[in-house]
Amino acid sequence: MSAHTFSVRRFSPEKSTLGRLFARDSVVRRMDWVLLLATVLLCGIGTLLVYSATRNRTNLTHGDHYYFLIRHLMNAGIGFALAAGAMAIGHHRMRSVVPFFYVLSILGILAVLSPLGSTVNGAHSWIVIGGGFSLQPSEFVKVAIIIGMAMVLSARVDAGDKIHPDNRTVLQALSLAVIPILIIMLMPDLGSIMVLAAIILGVLLVSGADNRWVFGLILAGLAGSLTVWKLGILSKYQVDRFAAFANPALDPSGVGYNTSQARIAIGSGGLLGKGLFHGSQTTGQFVPEQQTDFVFSVAGEELGFVGAAFIIALIGVILWRACSIARSATDLYGTIVAAGVVAWFAFQSFENIGMTLGIMPVAGIPLPFVSYGGSSMFANCIAIGMLQSVRMQRPMSA
Repeated sequence: MSAHTFSVRRFSPEKSTLGRLFARDSVVRRMDWVLLLATVLLCGIGTLLVYSATRNRTNLTHGDHYYFLIRHLMNAGIGFALAAGAMAIGHHRMRSVVPFFYVLSILGILAVLSPLGSTVNGAHSWIVIGGGFSLQPSEFVKVAIIIGMAMVLSARVDAGDKIHPDNRTVLQALSLAVIPILIIMLMPDLGSIMVLAAIILGVLLVSGADNRWVFGLILAGLAGSLTVWKLGILSKYQVDRFAAFANPALDPSGVGYNTSQARIAIGSGGLLGKGLFHGSQTTGQFVPEQQTDFVFSVAGEELGFVGAAFIIALIGVILWRACSIARSATDLYGTIVAAGVVAWFAFQSFENIGMTLGIMPVAGIPLPFVSYGGSSMFANCIAIGMLQSVRMQRPMSA
């Protein structure tokens, strides 16, 4: 063999690190880069909005203008590391960690009901870690229910024993979801329960289960909501929130204050907004919880209709890519996982933006990837990692 031939083979692109990186079956080629880009952009915009909402709130930042900015960036960094971990576990091996993750999430929400739990804004759903950090275990229950129900509903279908999940299988899957929901009701965390209900319906719709289960759950949910209302199980602040939603003029300086100020902020932004860090409502600290539940009001005021619409468009891109991943999944398990994430992000985004605009009741849930909050960011990023894991199992086209 000549020296020239040896040189060509040694430095052939197919044999080089760069060649392996961009090979047909490589991680780089299989990842959904549009999904990743939309997620990164949302996190970036959220970082700017969180900083704008908190830089002058000395009562929250202890005099450090960068207090929430640094922590939000740390949360995003940890979140993307968790997304990479979910990808590394892989689509098929993901089933093996379902029992562990499910039990861990149950222990987490049970810990909230113990002396370890803390109350924030009326909801006893937090565990204070220290150093300005806290954990909301109910966020991880969303992931646990998706992968738990997906494992049960798809087991016999993916094995070839059934075409669709039978009634017994559906009951088993629902039992996995009922246990954490009942525990969360004791907190109470109404916002998380609403999101979990949307996830369960989304999972059942794509699983191939009999549609009577879906209609039955909707009727059961309506009956349960009426029963909870009549029995007075809801906390006073939750009842007041629904009353303010039904009648916005009921108490504009009290329970309806948040929504009223948020709408003023969004309306004042106009088409292009007042400019980042120049919103009078935001700078004047008129909107409470603006870095978490009402972060969309910062976008409306400072970035205007165009900026707010861009955020909604990015959420739409994530939902579009997740739907595409669900359609092209190689098995029912992957389809259900992706569809569960779609139901989760779609409902939570609609509820958060809707309550800021006054078209939905205030439920205290964050805007995915935008609002400040470590638990929410971690759970959301794990979901993105699961989507990428399902995507990478798709056969590459010729």
